[in-house]
Amino acid sequence: MDLSKIDALVAAAPGRIAAAVDLAALEQLETELVGRRSPIAELRRGLGQADPQDRPRLGQALKTATDALKGELDTARAVLEAAAEDALLEGDRVDVTLPAATPARGTHHLITQTMEEVADIFRSLGYQIESGPEIEIAHYNFDALNTPLSHPSRFESDTMYIEPFDGKAKTGGEELLLRTQTSPMQARYMESNPPPVYIVVPGRVFRTDTWDATHSPVFHQIEGLAVDTDITFGDLKGTLAHFALEFFGSSAKTRFMPNFFPFTEPSAEMHVWFNGGWLELLGCGMVDPNVFEAVGYDPQEVTGFAFGMGVERLAMVKHGIKDIRHLFENDLRILRQFR
Repeated sequence: MDLSKIDALVAAAPGRIAAAVDLAALEQLETELVGRRSPIAELRRGLGQADPQDRPRLGQALKTATDALKGELDTARAVLEAAAEDALLEGDRVDVTLPAATPARGTHHLITQTMEEVADIFRSLGYQIESGPEIEIAHYNFDALNTPLSHPSRFESDTMYIEPFDGKAKTGGEELLLRTQTSPMQARYMESNPPPVYIVVPGRVFRTDTWDATHSPVFHQIEGLAVDTDITFGDLKGTLAHFALEFFGSSAKTRFMPNFFPFTEPSAEMHVWFNGGWLELLGCGMVDPNVFEAVGYDPQEVTGFAFGMGVERLAMVKHGIKDIRHLFENDLRILRQFR
């Protein structure tokens, strides 16, 4: 039996083992050096044919060579396993000094933000917030607010009427409609509550407007009502001037122009000076005595004022938005600007 092959194998093994770049290459080399088909394995199988007197010496030499090779392989394996683990840990490393990941913060829509801001201003003056149904009857939307049958706002070209399924009105002959303003809640509230009354009513309203840059068939309003003894037009002007200063800032100025609304007398439009120009903002006036009589108040004992403003109009004026459709199209590039 020629042991010179084993000596050469053991001598060349350290260099070959050092050249193994990863565990897979090392396992392949281990098969070649000490595997079942390696030169050492072939010599071990040939021990039975050797001279009996030489077998112990030959067996010891094979064992020594095998142990040496396995030692070299185990040492290299430990190094490669440690390197692989280090590489894995490096790939999974987390920089604990970085800011923690946080989910995107949601926010109210600009229309909701505007309604809440207006409501807070009037709440600070002692007003309470009320809401009413979006499906109304003609009595509250028109009749109780001193709007005659001949008024253009009652035509189908302005108002969305609802046809009952059986062709008959469900409200004792009253026409059902989508409210054109939040003013009906003023009549509803006064019917159920004695004076004094200080309320604002934000909500969604509906009209048969054409969808364009300044009109929408669905929009939002905030109506206000103050009823007490000895309320004057001066109280109305002072209240709305305070609102304009709070909403638009200390540079805002107001002026009132005569107008006509069925449920107020006298009536006016309020304009506000903002960003270098006068802008029409809302309608207002002293509550018409006919409205008080319709809800059971004595117009000889109380006076009051009412006002109504479009929420989209407020938001567009304050934030420089030119197209009302931006408020309804849910374009996140626009909405994210008002977080």
